[in-house]
Amino acid sequence: MTRAVATIVLLALLLLACGQQATFKGTELQDPPPAPDFTLTDQYGRPFRLSDQKGRVVLLFFGYTNCPDVCPTTLSVWQQVETQLGKDAEKVRFVLITADPERDTPDRLREHLARFSPNFIGLTGTPQELAPVYEAYHAYVEKDAEGETAAGYLVNHTAATFVVDPQGRWRLTIPFGTPAEDVVHDVRLLLP
Repeated sequence: MTRAVATIVLLALLLLACGQQATFKGTELQDPPPAPDFTLTDQYGRPFRLSDQKGRVVLLFFGYTNCPDVCPTTLSVWQQVETQLGKDAEKVRFVLITADPERDTPDRLREHLARFSPNFIGLTGTPQELAPVYEAYHAYVEKDAEGETAAGYLVNHTAATFVVDPQGRWRLTIPFGTPAEDVVHDVRLLLP
């Protein structure tokens, strides 16, 4: 009798689990729109077009190489995410779009990102090329003339990561400070 009850309970739990949809840790966009496409220059001087990344999960972050806090923290989390994903990391693009095109040349981006991962992509362009990308993703980017440091001026910028799914839809926004395990969870839900 107890074996029959255990089997019924197990079947009920399995049916309940099948009916539940996995939830994201980040903020999911309702009716995810197509991710705004753009073409910028990567750290090797080559064009990078977002729409060419279909079939992969893309993490987009607006930051800069002289950033003293948010950017290195985000890149360190990405480093952990890449490690935790293992072989699946090949299906993910980690993309930093500069908020400081004045200083973030392709050479500077290449040198900086290599400290975190040779697979991370750094994008730059002219202010005229970058402005519509900032606008399309509602990214706040502003040079802080009063915030001088030993490294020079600071740039105030959006600290969230934007996630594009393999179908090219802008699917999630992941807030700054989200643990690597939560980012991995969300990426795995989106992987093809």
